[in-house]
Amino acid sequence: MEPSAPRPVPLRLLLLGGLSVLAAQVGADIPMESCCADGHRMATQQRDCSEPYASESKECRMVQEQCCHSQLEELHCATGINLANEQDSCAATHKDNASLEAVFVKRCCQCCLLGKAAQAQAQSCEYNLMVGYQCGLVFRACCVKGQETTDFAPGDVADFQEPAKASKLEEEQEDPFLNDRCRGGGPCKQQCRDTGEEVVCSCFVGYQLQPDGISCEDVNECITGSHNCRLGESCINTVGSFRCQRDSSCGTGYELTENNDCKDIDECESGIHNCLPDFICQNTLGSFRCRPKLQCKSGFIQDALGSCIDINECLSINAPCPVGQTCINTEGSYTCRKNVPNCGRGYHLNEEGTRCVDVDECTPPSEPCGPGHLCVNTPGSFRCECEAGYYFDGVSRTCVDINECRRYPGRLCGHKCENTPGSYHCSCTVGFRLALDGRSCEDVNECSSSPCSQECANVYGSYQCYCRRGYQLSDVDGVTCEDIDECALPTGGHICSYRCINIPGSFQCSCPSSGYRLAPNGRNCQDIDECVTGIHNCSINETCFNIQGGFRCLAFECPENYRRSADTMHQEKTDTIRCIRSCRPNDVTCMLDPITTISHIVVSLPTFREFNRPEEIIFLRTLTPLYPGSQDIVFYITEGNLRDSFDIIKRYMDGMTVGVVRQVRPIVGPFHTILKLEMNYVVGGVMSQRNVVNVHVFVSEYWF
Repeated sequence: MEPSAPRPVPLRLLLLGGLSVLAAQVGADIPMESCCADGHRMATQQRDCSEPYASESKECRMVQEQCCHSQLEELHCATGINLANEQDSCAATHKDNASLEAVFVKRCCQCCLLGKAAQAQAQSCEYNLMVGYQCGLVFRACCVKGQETTDFAPGDVADFQEPAKASKLEEEQEDPFLNDRCRGGGPCKQQCRDTGEEVVCSCFVGYQLQPDGISCEDVNECITGSHNCRLGESCINTVGSFRCQRDSSCGTGYELTENNDCKDIDECESGIHNCLPDFICQNTLGSFRCRPKLQCKSGFIQDALGSCIDINECLSINAPCPVGQTCINTEGSYTCRKNVPNCGRGYHLNEEGTRCVDVDECTPPSEPCGPGHLCVNTPGSFRCECEAGYYFDGVSRTCVDINECRRYPGRLCGHKCENTPGSYHCSCTVGFRLALDGRSCEDVNECSSSPCSQECANVYGSYQCYCRRGYQLSDVDGVTCEDIDECALPTGGHICSYRCINIPGSFQCSCPSSGYRLAPNGRNCQDIDECVTGIHNCSINETCFNIQGGFRCLAFECPENYRRSADTMHQEKTDTIRCIRSCRPNDVTCMLDPITTISHIVVSLPTFREFNRPEEIIFLRTLTPLYPGSQDIVFYITEGNLRDSFDIIKRYMDGMTVGVVRQVRPIVGPFHTILKLEMNYVVGGVMSQRNVVNVHVFVSEYWF
């Protein structure tokens, strides 16, 4: 009888516990058994679980996916067991050895070969290898089935038939496990233990016993949360175990390993770098670096320009220092420093530096609450018992003064409130004093202390100073009265005609020391006519001529053959002395002299008059009437016309010819000149008579 092929080991995904939970969530309209049957059907017919599931329920799609994967793994495992029974080897028949199907086929094939080898060596079929519980299930199934199907050749059967029968009784008596009800697995699907009284079934790790006490169902670690998948990985349940699958790719420069980790691709070793011949390829995490062949010392790395840069070993992925020490980078190397416990606020290290102990903040001379307050120590902190006028600040943990002035603004003091430690103090503004109640303010009469230099007027809260006429209040202190300098005011130049003298509270006008006196209005200056008042000092032979601010003593002697005329005129501010020719008898030369008259005229010109046009100052009237015909009169200025300030014109007035001397330019005194004028009588083109006029012109200062 040929041994029959062992049956595929059932590796069904047992979701009874999970299905009961999901059924409550999904509801009675969608039974979980139907969802699981759809997953089994997809795995059996299509051999693929990656296609989308059509159910509208999220929980049903989850059950379909898990049942499909479970059924697909069971089919792959059955293929591996058949491969081990048919050719006693696990030669790969799949081109892609890394595929999910190839992994399961190879695993189940090898586990079955191990079970057959244990049966051939007469070893126990009880699984005790640490290669996984799913592999142990296949191991035990192939080992037990091998014992059941062991047979002999036909000749051997005849030869050993009788001895076998004879020894059967002996084996029953000698073999203590002959009556073991767990022999061959017993009624249990996975693990069996005969206690003598009953048979107890149990399951491998990754399975749980079903309510019938015999069968085992797979535990879904992904749902129960007993997996150890890392962040960024998804848990996928398998029969008796689970696997972790990355949610995203590893990225450029990395490749995925069999352990679901990202492994750096060594571009330098694989030759896919692009470094030039003069550079050395140096692999880095996720990339590579081309550095010059000139090497740096240990602890340095060379950049693209050939410069050696210190390597910060403390930033490496594998910490160079042991646990409990801190890495400190140095030039070309690093050092490790032992970590010191960092005690929180209110604690400090003990003398051994091994643990934190409480700090007694209240220990003298420390006064964390402030002088006069009670400090109470607490574990890791303290509290303060504050006096009246203080409150405890929970942030600074000190007794803080209560600012009564800010808390009760305008209600404690009449004017100003000043906070003091634990209390407050009232004060008044300038001009007030604190009343007897210590809070109100009353006005102070500052004028009683005579603060002003002249007049004082008390006002509410202050005082005002006033000054008498001729004084003004000082801009500096506001209490001193300063004299007003009327002479320095913008109108001071017009107050007095000559000079202004300031006196305290007023002013006085003055005139020159001689020649003038002050007018009755007290401001103008009047000229003193010394010639009229007789205060001049001219001799009897001199003539006194008054000028502005003084006088002149002029002696006019008539030249030889001339005598003073008795009709000398005297006009206001103009004095004239005339000398007429007086020839001796038989003095032919004198009689032939054309000059008949010499006149001396004194003119005093004031300077205050506005000079808008030529000023006529002298009129020379001829004694001979104007006759038509050959007679003519000509006037000249022969000497003394300085700066061409004067001219003379001829004018006809009242039937007579008049010579008019004019001032054509303004003259600023003091000034004195003698104008020599000639008045010529021309008859028939021949000069017949000539008069000479000497005009003394005086210009002096004049004040109103």
